[in-house]
Amino acid sequence: MKKTAAILLLALLAFNWIGYRFVSGLLEQKADVALESRIDKADYDEASLIQITVPLNAPYLSGNSTDFERCDGKIELEGVHYRYVKRKIAGGNLVLLCIPNESKKRFQNARMDFFKLVNDLGHSTQGKEKNSGSSFKSFTTEYSQENNSWNISALLPMLQQNHVADLSFCSNGFGDIPKQPPRA
Repeated sequence: MKKTAAILLLALLAFNWIGYRFVSGLLEQKADVALESRIDKADYDEASLIQITVPLNAPYLSGNSTDFERCDGKIELEGVHYRYVKRKIAGGNLVLLCIPNESKKRFQNARMDFFKLVNDLGHSTQGKEKNSGSSFKSFTTEYSQENNSWNISALLPMLQQNHVADLSFCSNGFGDIPKQPPRA
């Protein structure tokens, strides 16, 4: 019985550490595949598409395309994830039609909510001491008194002495006086 409880608690701990990331990642990937298949089947509302225009400075691209062509890709703007649906080049600009990826946003919000719930973040402090920061502050100011009575005058005589370097440790080739080089 104890082994089973220990194994279950370890499994719960492992899930809280990294398991929910794997599960939410798999669910996100499954939702991305479903959205991709909807885009391939053109099963989306044309009114929900958002147009993004990017200037192109590419001399090798000539002419304008009149029709949109299907393209793959994704972008995140201001916290919202978009999937590319169509693109065309018009007037020296790349025009992208994108659809918001709401399922990815929902999964990321659920992941963040689960993280906050597990780690007890963002909850009100009902039943807890509300002045925990002030007690820490009073503790540090009460018991952290600094005694800054340094005496630098004791160091001054040592600094004023001129110490001559002991040259007994230097070899003959590194003396103070340079010598005349030998004649060839």
